[in-house]
Amino acid sequence: MAEYDPHAQEPVVMEPTDRYITVQQHLIEQQARHPTATGEFSWLLSGITLATKIIQTKVRRAGLINILGDLGTQNIHGERQQKLDVFANDMIQYCLSFRGNVAVMASEELDEPVVIKSRNGHPRYVVVFDPLDGSTNLDANVSVGTIFGIYHRVSRGPITDGGLADVLQPGIRQLAAGYVVYGSSTVLAYTTGHGVHLFTLDPEAGSFMLCNENVRIPEQGEKSRIYSVNEANSDSFHPGIQEWLRWAKTRAAGPYTSRYIGSMVADVHRTLVCGGVFMYPGTAKTPRGKLRLLYEANPIAFLLEQAGGMATDGQNRILEKQPTELHERTPLICGASRDVRHIMSMIQGSATAPGVRSAPTTTLGHAPAM
Repeated sequence: MAEYDPHAQEPVVMEPTDRYITVQQHLIEQQARHPTATGEFSWLLSGITLATKIIQTKVRRAGLINILGDLGTQNIHGERQQKLDVFANDMIQYCLSFRGNVAVMASEELDEPVVIKSRNGHPRYVVVFDPLDGSTNLDANVSVGTIFGIYHRVSRGPITDGGLADVLQPGIRQLAAGYVVYGSSTVLAYTTGHGVHLFTLDPEAGSFMLCNENVRIPEQGEKSRIYSVNEANSDSFHPGIQEWLRWAKTRAAGPYTSRYIGSMVADVHRTLVCGGVFMYPGTAKTPRGKLRLLYEANPIAFLLEQAGGMATDGQNRILEKQPTELHERTPLICGASRDVRHIMSMIQGSATAPGVRSAPTTTLGHAPAM
Protein backbone atom coordinates (compact mmCIF):
# COMPACT_ATOMS: atom_id res chain seq x y z
CA MET A 1 0.00 0.00 0.00
CA ALA A 2 1.38 3.38 -0.96
CA GLU A 3 1.98 5.78 1.90
CA TYR A 4 0.97 9.44 1.77
CA ASP A 5 3.52 11.94 3.02
CA PRO A 6 1.97 15.41 3.15
CA HIS A 7 5.39 16.96 3.70
CA ALA A 8 6.63 15.57 0.40
CA GLN A 9 3.95 17.36 -1.60
CA GLU A 10 4.70 20.56 -3.42
CA PRO A 11 2.87 23.52 -1.84
CA VAL A 12 -0.04 24.88 -3.84
CA VAL A 13 0.68 28.39 -5.06
CA MET A 14 -2.39 30.54 -5.65
CA GLU A 15 -1.74 32.89 -8.52
CA PRO A 16 -3.55 36.24 -8.26
CA THR A 17 -6.36 36.51 -10.78
CA ASP A 18 -9.08 39.00 -11.65
CA ARG A 19 -11.47 36.89 -9.59
CA TYR A 20 -9.97 38.14 -6.34
CA ILE A 21 -11.33 41.66 -6.56
CA THR A 22 -13.24 42.95 -3.56
CA VAL A 23 -16.24 45.21 -3.90
CA GLN A 24 -14.20 48.04 -2.39
CA GLN A 25 -11.53 47.65 -5.09
CA HIS A 26 -14.20 47.54 -7.75
CA LEU A 27 -15.87 50.67 -6.41
CA ILE A 28 -12.58 52.56 -6.55
CA GLU A 29 -12.15 51.52 -10.19
CA GLN A 30 -15.70 52.60 -10.97
CA GLN A 31 -15.15 55.89 -9.20
CA ALA A 32 -12.06 56.54 -11.35
CA ARG A 33 -14.47 57.08 -14.26
CA HIS A 34 -15.46 60.34 -12.57
CA PRO A 35 -12.56 62.83 -12.44
CA THR A 36 -14.29 64.94 -9.77
CA ALA A 37 -14.94 62.01 -7.43
CA THR A 38 -13.62 62.51 -3.90
CA GLY A 39 -13.93 59.03 -2.40
CA GLU A 40 -17.10 59.88 -0.47
CA PHE A 41 -19.21 57.65 -2.69
CA SER A 42 -17.16 54.49 -2.12
CA TRP A 43 -17.14 55.32 1.61
CA LEU A 44 -20.95 55.46 1.54
CA LEU A 45 -21.31 52.14 -0.30
CA SER A 46 -18.89 50.50 2.11
CA GLY A 47 -21.38 51.42 4.86
CA ILE A 48 -24.12 49.54 3.00
CA THR A 49 -21.94 46.46 2.48
CA LEU A 50 -20.92 46.51 6.15
CA ALA A 51 -24.57 46.60 7.25
CA THR A 52 -25.54 43.74 4.91
CA LYS A 53 -22.69 41.55 6.17
CA ILE A 54 -23.98 42.00 9.72
CA ILE A 55 -27.57 41.35 8.59
CA GLN A 56 -26.61 38.12 6.84
CA THR A 57 -25.06 36.74 10.04
CA LYS A 58 -28.40 37.25 11.81
CA VAL A 59 -30.37 35.75 8.91
CA ARG A 60 -28.20 32.62 8.91
CA ARG A 61 -28.57 32.16 12.68
CA ALA A 62 -32.16 33.34 12.93
CA GLY A 63 -33.55 30.03 14.18
CA LEU A 64 -30.93 29.84 16.93
CA ILE A 65 -31.05 33.33 18.43
CA ASN A 66 -34.79 34.03 18.85
CA ILE A 67 -34.99 36.62 16.09
CA LEU A 68 -37.66 34.94 13.95
CA GLY A 69 -41.34 35.90 14.06
CA ASP A 70 -43.10 39.25 14.30
CA LEU A 71 -42.38 41.95 16.83
CA GLY A 72 -46.02 42.58 17.70
CA THR A 73 -46.01 45.98 15.96
CA GLN A 74 -47.05 47.26 12.53
CA ASN A 75 -45.27 49.52 10.05
CA ILE A 76 -46.94 52.41 8.23
CA HIS A 77 -48.38 50.00 5.65
CA GLY A 78 -50.27 48.06 8.30
CA GLU A 79 -47.93 45.08 7.89
CA ARG A 80 -46.71 43.07 10.86
CA GLN A 81 -43.09 43.98 11.53
CA GLN A 82 -40.74 41.02 11.74
CA LYS A 83 -37.97 41.13 14.33
CA LEU A 84 -35.38 40.94 11.58
CA ASP A 85 -37.10 43.79 9.68
CA VAL A 86 -36.44 46.11 12.58
CA PHE A 87 -32.93 44.81 13.18
CA ALA A 88 -31.98 45.24 9.51
CA ASN A 89 -33.49 48.72 9.36
CA ASP A 90 -31.65 49.82 12.51
CA MET A 91 -28.37 48.34 11.30
CA ILE A 92 -28.45 50.14 7.94
CA GLN A 93 -29.35 53.41 9.64
CA TYR A 94 -26.53 52.95 12.12
CA CYS A 95 -23.87 52.11 9.53
CA LEU A 96 -24.85 55.03 7.29
CA SER A 97 -25.36 57.63 10.01
CA PHE A 98 -21.66 57.66 10.83
CA ARG A 99 -20.43 57.96 7.25
CA GLY A 100 -20.70 61.72 7.46
CA ASN A 101 -21.90 62.10 3.87
CA VAL A 102 -25.54 60.93 4.05
CA ALA A 103 -28.08 63.72 4.43
CA VAL A 104 -31.39 61.83 4.28
CA MET A 105 -32.51 58.22 4.55
CA ALA A 106 -35.90 56.68 3.77
CA SER A 107 -37.01 53.12 4.42
CA GLU A 108 -40.00 50.84 4.19
CA GLU A 109 -39.95 50.59 7.97
CA LEU A 110 -39.92 54.35 8.63
CA ASP A 111 -43.01 56.59 8.59
CA GLU A 112 -41.01 59.62 7.42
CA PRO A 113 -37.54 60.30 6.02
CA VAL A 114 -34.73 60.58 8.54
CA VAL A 115 -32.51 63.67 8.31
CA ILE A 116 -28.97 63.02 9.51
CA LYS A 117 -27.28 65.77 11.49
CA SER A 118 -23.70 66.18 10.37
CA ARG A 119 -20.69 68.10 11.58
CA ASN A 120 -19.25 68.09 8.06
CA GLY A 121 -21.30 70.87 6.52
CA HIS A 122 -24.15 69.70 4.32
CA PRO A 123 -23.84 66.03 3.25
CA ARG A 124 -24.83 65.43 -0.35
CA TYR A 125 -26.22 61.89 -0.56
CA VAL A 126 -29.71 60.44 -0.11
CA VAL A 127 -30.23 56.71 0.49
CA VAL A 128 -33.52 54.83 0.16
CA PHE A 129 -33.82 51.17 1.09
CA ASP A 130 -35.98 48.18 1.86
CA PRO A 131 -34.01 46.66 4.73
CA LEU A 132 -35.31 43.10 4.43
CA ASP A 133 -37.49 42.31 1.44
CA GLY A 134 -39.46 39.06 1.76
CA SER A 135 -39.03 38.87 5.53
CA THR A 136 -42.39 37.15 6.05
CA ASN A 137 -40.83 34.11 4.34
CA LEU A 138 -38.06 33.75 6.90
CA ASP A 139 -39.91 31.14 8.93
CA ALA A 140 -39.92 28.95 5.81
CA ASN A 141 -36.19 29.50 5.21
CA VAL A 142 -36.78 31.30 1.91
CA SER A 143 -34.19 33.70 0.49
CA VAL A 144 -34.66 37.34 1.49
CA GLY A 145 -32.71 40.48 0.66
CA THR A 146 -31.87 44.17 1.04
CA ILE A 147 -32.62 46.69 -1.74
CA PHE A 148 -31.10 50.17 -1.97
CA GLY A 149 -30.89 53.26 -4.18
CA ILE A 150 -28.62 56.30 -3.86
CA TYR A 151 -29.22 59.89 -5.05
CA HIS A 152 -27.64 63.31 -4.81
CA ARG A 153 -29.48 65.88 -2.71
CA VAL A 154 -31.51 68.35 -4.74
CA SER A 155 -32.06 70.83 -1.92
CA ARG A 156 -29.46 73.35 -0.88
CA GLY A 157 -28.49 74.49 2.58
CA PRO A 158 -30.22 73.19 5.73
CA ILE A 159 -33.06 70.71 5.19
CA THR A 160 -36.32 72.33 6.23
CA ASP A 161 -38.99 70.02 4.77
CA GLY A 162 -38.07 66.83 6.60
CA GLY A 163 -36.12 65.60 3.59
CA LEU A 164 -39.11 64.98 1.30
CA ALA A 165 -37.81 67.08 -1.61
CA ASP A 166 -34.58 65.10 -1.61
CA VAL A 167 -36.31 61.73 -1.39
CA LEU A 168 -39.11 62.27 -3.94
CA GLN A 169 -36.91 62.04 -7.02
CA PRO A 170 -37.56 59.97 -10.16
CA GLY A 171 -35.49 56.81 -10.37
CA ILE A 172 -33.61 58.02 -13.42
CA ARG A 173 -31.64 60.32 -11.10
CA GLN A 174 -30.17 57.43 -9.12
CA LEU A 175 -26.39 57.43 -8.81
CA ALA A 176 -26.32 53.78 -7.84
CA ALA A 177 -28.66 50.96 -6.94
CA GLY A 178 -28.47 47.35 -5.98
CA TYR A 179 -29.56 44.53 -3.75
CA VAL A 180 -28.09 41.85 -1.52
CA VAL A 181 -29.79 38.46 -1.56
CA TYR A 182 -29.34 36.23 1.48
CA GLY A 183 -29.67 32.69 0.17
CA SER A 184 -27.43 29.62 -0.13
CA SER A 185 -24.72 32.26 -0.51
CA THR A 186 -24.87 36.01 0.06
CA VAL A 187 -24.73 37.87 -3.26
CA LEU A 188 -24.46 41.60 -3.93
CA ALA A 189 -25.62 43.06 -7.26
CA TYR A 190 -24.95 46.73 -7.89
CA THR A 191 -24.69 49.33 -10.62
CA THR A 192 -23.38 52.89 -10.79
CA GLY A 193 -24.71 53.36 -14.31
CA HIS A 194 -21.90 51.44 -16.00
CA GLY A 195 -23.20 47.87 -16.09
CA VAL A 196 -24.26 45.43 -13.40
CA HIS A 197 -21.73 43.54 -11.31
CA LEU A 198 -22.18 40.55 -8.98
CA PHE A 199 -20.19 39.81 -5.84
CA THR A 200 -20.35 36.80 -3.53
CA LEU A 201 -19.57 37.14 0.17
CA ASP A 202 -16.55 35.06 1.16
CA PRO A 203 -17.32 34.21 4.79
CA GLU A 204 -13.70 33.40 5.57
CA ALA A 205 -12.29 36.63 4.15
CA GLY A 206 -15.31 38.66 5.27
CA SER A 207 -15.40 40.45 1.91
CA PHE A 208 -17.66 40.55 -1.12
CA MET A 209 -15.62 39.13 -4.04
CA LEU A 210 -16.29 39.85 -7.70
CA CYS A 211 -17.83 36.82 -9.39
CA ASN A 212 -19.45 38.24 -12.54
CA GLU A 213 -18.87 41.60 -14.21
CA ASN A 214 -21.10 43.41 -16.72
CA VAL A 215 -23.98 40.96 -16.34
CA ARG A 216 -26.60 40.90 -19.10
CA ILE A 217 -30.07 39.36 -18.80
CA PRO A 218 -30.28 36.32 -21.11
CA GLU A 219 -32.66 36.94 -24.02
CA GLN A 220 -32.39 33.70 -25.96
CA GLY A 221 -32.57 30.01 -25.18
CA GLU A 222 -35.07 27.63 -23.65
CA LYS A 223 -33.79 28.22 -20.11
CA SER A 224 -34.58 31.93 -20.37
CA ARG A 225 -38.32 31.28 -20.90
CA ILE A 226 -39.40 31.90 -17.32
CA TYR A 227 -42.17 34.02 -15.87
CA SER A 228 -42.57 34.89 -12.23
CA VAL A 229 -45.93 36.14 -10.94
CA ASN A 230 -48.51 35.22 -8.32
CA GLU A 231 -51.06 33.61 -10.64
CA ALA A 232 -53.51 33.17 -7.79
CA ASN A 233 -54.49 36.79 -8.53
CA SER A 234 -54.63 36.40 -12.31
CA ASP A 235 -58.44 36.74 -12.51
CA SER A 236 -58.06 40.45 -11.71
CA PHE A 237 -54.93 41.14 -13.78
CA HIS A 238 -55.11 43.46 -16.77
CA PRO A 239 -56.63 41.57 -19.76
CA GLY A 240 -53.42 42.01 -21.72
CA ILE A 241 -51.41 40.30 -18.97
CA GLN A 242 -53.98 37.50 -18.78
CA GLU A 243 -53.63 37.01 -22.53
CA TRP A 244 -49.83 36.84 -22.29
CA LEU A 245 -50.01 34.26 -19.50
CA ARG A 246 -52.30 32.07 -21.60
CA TRP A 247 -49.89 32.40 -24.54
CA ALA A 248 -46.86 31.55 -22.35
CA LYS A 249 -48.37 28.14 -21.57
CA THR A 250 -48.80 27.17 -25.23
CA ARG A 251 -46.52 24.98 -27.29
CA ALA A 252 -45.93 27.91 -29.62
CA ALA A 253 -44.39 29.86 -26.73
CA GLY A 254 -42.11 27.06 -25.63
CA PRO A 255 -43.93 26.74 -23.25
CA TYR A 256 -42.56 28.99 -20.52
CA THR A 257 -41.71 27.74 -17.04
CA SER A 258 -43.40 29.30 -14.01
CA ARG A 259 -41.16 30.14 -11.07
CA TYR A 260 -42.46 32.26 -8.20
CA ILE A 261 -40.69 32.49 -4.83
CA GLY A 262 -42.72 35.28 -3.26
CA SER A 263 -39.62 37.20 -2.22
CA MET A 264 -39.09 39.89 -4.86
CA VAL A 265 -35.34 40.21 -4.46
CA ALA A 266 -34.94 36.44 -4.96
CA ASP A 267 -37.29 36.38 -7.96
CA VAL A 268 -35.50 39.37 -9.52
CA HIS A 269 -32.08 37.83 -8.94
CA ARG A 270 -33.15 34.69 -10.78
CA THR A 271 -34.53 36.87 -13.59
CA LEU A 272 -31.23 38.76 -13.84
CA VAL A 273 -29.18 35.56 -13.98
CA CYS A 274 -31.50 33.24 -15.93
CA GLY A 275 -33.73 35.58 -17.96
CA GLY A 276 -37.48 35.86 -18.27
CA VAL A 277 -39.84 38.29 -16.63
CA PHE A 278 -40.98 39.20 -13.11
CA MET A 279 -44.41 40.78 -12.65
CA TYR A 280 -46.34 42.27 -9.76
CA PRO A 281 -49.33 43.83 -11.54
CA GLY A 282 -52.19 45.76 -10.08
CA THR A 283 -55.13 43.66 -8.93
CA ALA A 284 -58.69 44.22 -7.77
CA LYS A 285 -57.35 44.31 -4.21
CA THR A 286 -54.36 46.57 -4.98
CA PRO A 287 -55.17 48.42 -8.25
CA ARG A 288 -52.16 50.74 -7.83
CA GLY A 289 -49.86 47.78 -7.29
CA LYS A 290 -48.26 46.60 -4.08
CA LEU A 291 -44.54 47.29 -4.51
CA ARG A 292 -43.14 50.60 -3.33
CA LEU A 293 -41.84 52.85 -6.09
CA LEU A 294 -39.02 54.61 -4.22
CA TYR A 295 -37.12 51.83 -2.52
CA GLU A 296 -38.23 48.66 -4.33
CA ALA A 297 -39.22 49.33 -7.95
CA ASN A 298 -36.77 52.17 -8.74
CA PRO A 299 -33.56 50.45 -7.62
CA ILE A 300 -34.58 47.20 -9.35
CA ALA A 301 -35.55 49.08 -12.54
CA PHE A 302 -32.21 50.93 -12.67
CA LEU A 303 -30.27 47.72 -12.17
CA LEU A 304 -32.22 45.69 -14.74
CA GLU A 305 -32.02 48.41 -17.39
CA GLN A 306 -28.27 48.49 -16.89
CA ALA A 307 -28.30 44.74 -17.58
CA GLY A 308 -30.12 45.27 -20.88
CA GLY A 309 -33.62 44.72 -19.55
CA MET A 310 -36.74 46.84 -19.13
CA ALA A 311 -39.03 47.90 -16.29
CA THR A 312 -42.49 49.38 -16.66
CA ASP A 313 -45.73 49.78 -14.73
CA GLY A 314 -47.64 48.75 -17.86
CA GLN A 315 -48.04 52.36 -18.98
CA ASN A 316 -44.78 54.15 -18.22
CA ARG A 317 -41.12 53.47 -17.75
CA ILE A 318 -40.58 53.01 -14.00
CA LEU A 319 -37.52 55.26 -13.86
CA GLU A 320 -39.43 58.22 -15.32
CA LYS A 321 -42.25 58.18 -12.78
CA GLN A 322 -42.29 61.22 -10.51
CA PRO A 323 -43.02 60.09 -6.93
CA THR A 324 -45.55 62.15 -5.01
CA GLU A 325 -45.57 60.16 -1.75
CA LEU A 326 -42.84 58.53 0.30
CA HIS A 327 -44.49 55.11 0.30
CA GLU A 328 -46.14 55.34 -3.13
CA ARG A 329 -46.99 52.00 -4.70
CA THR A 330 -46.67 50.90 -8.30
CA PRO A 331 -47.33 47.89 -10.53
CA LEU A 332 -44.11 46.39 -11.90
CA ILE A 333 -43.29 44.36 -15.01
CA CYS A 334 -39.55 43.87 -15.44
CA GLY A 335 -36.96 41.57 -16.92
CA ALA A 336 -35.71 40.65 -20.38
CA SER A 337 -36.63 43.28 -22.98
CA ARG A 338 -38.06 40.61 -25.29
CA ASP A 339 -40.62 39.49 -22.72
CA VAL A 340 -41.50 42.93 -21.34
CA ARG A 341 -42.07 44.26 -24.88
CA HIS A 342 -44.29 41.31 -25.73
CA ILE A 343 -46.42 41.80 -22.61
CA MET A 344 -46.74 45.52 -23.30
CA SER A 345 -47.81 44.84 -26.87
CA MET A 346 -50.62 42.65 -25.55
CA ILE A 347 -51.61 45.36 -23.05
CA GLN A 348 -51.75 47.82 -25.94
CA GLY A 349 -53.80 45.42 -28.03
CA SER A 350 -56.37 44.81 -25.32
CA ALA A 351 -59.71 46.51 -25.96
CA THR A 352 -59.79 47.83 -22.39
CA ALA A 353 -56.14 48.84 -22.28
CA PRO A 354 -55.13 52.44 -21.60
CA GLY A 355 -52.57 54.07 -23.85
CA VAL A 356 -49.18 52.51 -23.24
CA ARG A 357 -45.83 54.13 -23.96
CA SER A 358 -43.00 51.66 -24.43
CA ALA A 359 -39.88 52.03 -22.33
CA PRO A 360 -36.55 52.43 -24.12
CA THR A 361 -34.61 49.22 -24.76
CA THR A 362 -31.22 50.80 -24.36
CA THR A 363 -29.51 51.22 -21.04
CA LEU A 364 -29.07 54.69 -19.65
CA GLY A 365 -26.66 56.67 -21.77
CA HIS A 366 -24.73 57.99 -18.80
CA ALA A 367 -24.76 58.03 -15.05
CA PRO A 368 -24.70 61.20 -12.97
CA ALA A 369 -21.36 62.15 -11.49
CA MET A 370 -20.75 60.47 -8.15
